Amino acid sequence: MTEQAPQGVDPHIPNASRMYDFFLGGKNNFKADRDLAELVLSVMPEVREGTRQNRALIGRVVQYLCDQGITQFLDLGSGLPAQENVHEVARRFTPDARVVYVDNDPVAAAHGRALLADPARVAMVEADVRRPEQVLAHPEVTALLDFDRPVAVLMMFLLHLVPDEDDPQGFVAAYRDALAPGSYLAVTHVAGDVAPAVTARISEFYRQANTPFCPRSYEEVAAFFGDFELIPPGLATGMGPEVVWPFADPDPETTMFLDEDIARLGLAGIGRKL
Repeated sequence: MTEQAPQGVDPHIPNASRMYDFFLGGKNNFKADRDLAELVLSVMPEVREGTRQNRALIGRVVQYLCDQGITQFLDLGSGLPAQENVHEVARRFTPDARVVYVDNDPVAAAHGRALLADPARVAMVEADVRRPEQVLAHPEVTALLDFDRPVAVLMMFLLHLVPDEDDPQGFVAAYRDALAPGSYLAVTHVAGDVAPAVTARISEFYRQANTPFCPRSYEEVAAFFGDFELIPPGLATGMGPEVVWPFADPDPETTMFLDEDIARLGLAGIGRKL
């Protein structure tokens, strides 16, 4: 990507979505994004592999949800399009799946509209996920998703970029309340009580970006699911072979970090509305 940015986008301010793209090896990022990403990697080089694993996990989660009969997906904080996007995975298992991506980054939204365009089944909406009443009422969302039927809401690699002052527990609850029985909520989040010295340094780096970095305790992340029934074994920690989700990678060797503490920084779970 050249350093020429779309109107309204300051390429000199690092952006978490574009940093994620850089960690994945993408080209839709600016020098400021790369510089800050390199600082993060200097403290935790495993972030690059962790980001790749998170991306792969999204695909496995989508496959699991399709196996449960889900045909509608709302991907919040979706970021820039990458390989194996939600709609691409979903359609392999559910050809009539409908997917709405939501992100407040104009660059991500512009790329999404250009690359994911299929108005009958896929939409990219530029909106703030912290405003559920606006997202849920958005005409492109309501055109594709029927909230009287089960919907899977994905919040992958999102909530640890939302500070407590933005009331993440409150807006996540609003999405849960809007869902019909049989719907699902999938969350990945960075743990804040495993390697606090490392996450504190990364939080300092992210303060230079347009979004904070807010790891949370196991209990705080579990609270995002409210009264949803967690799919066994519940909110799982770590990326190693001891994690046996119904949506886990069948090959443990592809999901192992060298550092056990770093591996345990990842929290992931799926909850179902009864």
